[in-house]
Amino acid sequence: MSAIVPAVLAASRHDLEEKLGRYVGLAPAIQIDVIDGEFAAPASWPYADGDTELRRIAMRGQTLPFLDKFKFEVDLMVRDPEKIIGSWIQLGASRITVHIESTNYPARIVADFKQKYGHERDFAPDLLSFGFALGADTNPFVLEPFIDAINYVQFMGIERIGKQGEPFDPKVIDRIKEFRKRHPDMEVQVDGGVNNETAPKLLSAGVDRLVVGSALLYAADLRKELQYLTGLTEQYGRYT
Repeated sequence: MSAIVPAVLAASRHDLEEKLGRYVGLAPAIQIDVIDGEFAAPASWPYADGDTELRRIAMRGQTLPFLDKFKFEVDLMVRDPEKIIGSWIQLGASRITVHIESTNYPARIVADFKQKYGHERDFAPDLLSFGFALGADTNPFVLEPFIDAINYVQFMGIERIGKQGEPFDPKVIDRIKEFRKRHPDMEVQVDGGVNNETAPKLLSAGVDRLVVGSALLYAADLRKELQYLTGLTEQYGRYT
């Protein structure tokens, strides 16, 4: 499992394919940021043209592009994610992140992962992994009822989600350190504001995986920037 995961935010399927193509041969896993325009904004693919595209491509039996090149993670910044998780798994996503603030039914989501999709925390995580994301102001204690059922926790490194390139929120460092005291063995990843300046601070705080968007996408040399960030993770004992 890669310690550096590029994040892709796409306006259309064509845009998705173009951005994914940049990472072929460079990264084994990609996170697709999915934004519905309600829970977070502005809307991204497949919500950019309404809410029917996801159902349409799932009904057609289509899969995500480059499914033979990447393991796909989806960060569901959508209202009521329990309604569409199955479609993303059908499309080929193997790692599903749900924002705890986006649903009134977190317990149902946890139960559905086990009953509908056969998810067990310690069984075949490469086939299907599930985690909750925490907003910048959400108390991590809300996860305690579910901590034994999830594979990881994603802390947001930015206050405003839905756009790449937002400024890093330094208070996430102390939040992670405090969480680590209670759950030293839980996998932790951070999404938002990750770059070559913030990465060492996050790794020092105990982060296992870094999800990187604009710092890679707009780098002068994407390959070199990815290699540099990967080298940082190895210095801190995180390996692909």
